[in-house]
Amino acid sequence: MSDPRVAAVPVQDCGEDLVDTRAAGLFLVDERKYDPNGHYAHLRRGVVDRLQHAQRLLPPGFRLLIVEGYRPPSLQHAYFEEYSAELRHAHPDWTDSRIHEAASRYVSPPQIAPHSAGAAVDLTLADHHGNEVDMGTRMNASPEESAGACYTHADTVSPTARAHRETLCRAMSSAGFVNYPTEWWHFSHGDRYWALDTNRPAAIYGPRAHPELRSRL
Repeated sequence: MSDPRVAAVPVQDCGEDLVDTRAAGLFLVDERKYDPNGHYAHLRRGVVDRLQHAQRLLPPGFRLLIVEGYRPPSLQHAYFEEYSAELRHAHPDWTDSRIHEAASRYVSPPQIAPHSAGAAVDLTLADHHGNEVDMGTRMNASPEESAGACYTHADTVSPTARAHRETLCRAMSSAGFVNYPTEWWHFSHGDRYWALDTNRPAAIYGPRAHPELRSRL
């Protein structure tokens, strides 16, 4: 995300609403990122439609488990600064530009963050009982904590975890999402990173500072 080409992508926001993924019971939605306003459970309407398609593409016995969608810019800023501070403490000899680049591999800079556009979702797979399956690391494991095993195509995870990651990626990519390769759980559609990765002229979703949240799909 520190690549200047991402920030250079223009945004032509299509104006879609943010809708609640908990409505109608279509998805399993985890509450570990719960906030009183329910921001975490909201995504752009078009993103939710694609998630429904991805879920239909999963093999029998699997379901998508959504953990976090929309993230207000203020919260994104707090996440970025927190991780940057961790890196400064661990690497006091690093320059500010190196800290920013390293932090951007794990937490998107606030001004381009796809979560703040309602365009990105952190999710995993669950079995038919609703239990998370083995994906090789916990969700949101940093590169430092996991020794790089959080990277989507890391070769240090078990064959079972690798197969589960491939299942998730296959369904999500077939539904029009792109994966951020340092985080096996992060997928987006319509944001600047997606536009660059898919050679689109512009992003269709931009940051929402004060969104109007809707409960119906």
